[in-house]
Amino acid sequence: MTRILLGPFNRVEGDLEVSLEVEQARVISARVNSPLFRGFEQILIGRAPEDALAVVPRICGICSVAQSAAAAATLADAAGCEMPPNGRLAFNLIQATENLADHLTHFYLFFMPDFARAAYADRAWYGALAPRFAAIKGSAAPAMLSARAGFFKLIGFLAGRWPHTLALQPGGSTKAMTAAERIRILALLRDFRHFLESTLFGDTLESFSALNSEDALCAWAVGRAGDFPAFLLAASDLKLEKTGRASDHFMSYGAYDLFASGLWQPNVTVNAVNPAKISEDTRHAWLLDSNRPPAQGETIVAADKPDAYTWCKAPRYAGQVVETGALARQVVSGQPLLRDLVQNYGASVTARVLARMIELASVVPAMERWVRDIIPDEPFCSRTEMPDEAQGIGLVEAARGSLGHWLSIKNGRINRYQIIAPTTWNFSPRDSEDQPGPLEQALVGLPVGDAALPTIEHVVRSFDPCMVCTVH
Repeated sequence: MTRILLGPFNRVEGDLEVSLEVEQARVISARVNSPLFRGFEQILIGRAPEDALAVVPRICGICSVAQSAAAAATLADAAGCEMPPNGRLAFNLIQATENLADHLTHFYLFFMPDFARAAYADRAWYGALAPRFAAIKGSAAPAMLSARAGFFKLIGFLAGRWPHTLALQPGGSTKAMTAAERIRILALLRDFRHFLESTLFGDTLESFSALNSEDALCAWAVGRAGDFPAFLLAASDLKLEKTGRASDHFMSYGAYDLFASGLWQPNVTVNAVNPAKISEDTRHAWLLDSNRPPAQGETIVAADKPDAYTWCKAPRYAGQVVETGALARQVVSGQPLLRDLVQNYGASVTARVLARMIELASVVPAMERWVRDIIPDEPFCSRTEMPDEAQGIGLVEAARGSLGHWLSIKNGRINRYQIIAPTTWNFSPRDSEDQPGPLEQALVGLPVGDAALPTIEHVVRSFDPCMVCTVH
């Protein structure tokens, strides 16, 4: 048996190392390490509850809106307040803007450059993909970055700034929308739709999102111009639809009042999420041993702990390993194409990338509807009074999956604050039962060695890790 250490990974937000045990040029075991501790949960103790709205977005510069939304939802739960309809629509629009921008960035800048590597020089599709997606110098990046920048102007109208907006509050959004701004927002969405339809898909968003089976997807992709059809050609050649399978247990907290909340696995009915069944196991983390629900959790450093190999806790649902992310959101919601792929092959690199594309195609039309549903002269935010004693839970969906905040208030101050980020679920270590996390499972069986193709990189990046959120 040989041990190999891979890392640090580039094109990943934060620090990531992967330790592999290899026999006969195949991975037989993997351990995923988040090597940087940051301690945001400790920073929050003793502060005023409202301070969470300013502190937790600083966890990450990529998904700060998701952290803001989770903090606001947690405070709203603790205070028992409700958002007005305009506030809910504004929340959906702000979160969707960040999430879709993340999906686009992941595809073009984080994921696809691996297909331009020299290891693929003998593949029939290499001559087209390499100059298109090569890191830094590829032809795809300038147009994508221009489209992304235009799309992100939405955040200026909706939230005032990005990252680290303070517009998201427990009672809704403090940034109201005028009638003139609504017209400009719809124009920005129209321009973004044009980029997606002309460059990414080579088809209308509605036609792509209506695909309902693997056969329909394959027929749709044949001869079609577009960056995503080009990926499908390469992915099929590399059999990525059969690569990167984890537990096939999926969880979503539900997103935008559009995608359902629940837990799903093949041939099992969707079950409701019960937050009381979530626990955090620290057996292999450099933290004091515990296995508690996050509402009772603590973050106590134990840097010299034997058998620990990461700063990441191991979240479990009813003791089970679950995968979260765009794929989880879509299979829980019953999206037929992704259900078909997962039923046929289980979770995979192709399915995870496809799920992000399905969200781009289905959420942009929903955003257009939400903008039209806003009534500019009606309230966007309700007044909120924070109690001196309370507990709250905020469950939202970030681009990378399920994000949860747990808050306890005593004597008007934060007594406990625990966060479980999407990458904490997907890149979790083994737990007390020695169950590997989703990525650790997905890496087993992959080829390793000088002659091996960049399959490990494809699998790691298919989860789109955000390690700085993991080690909050």
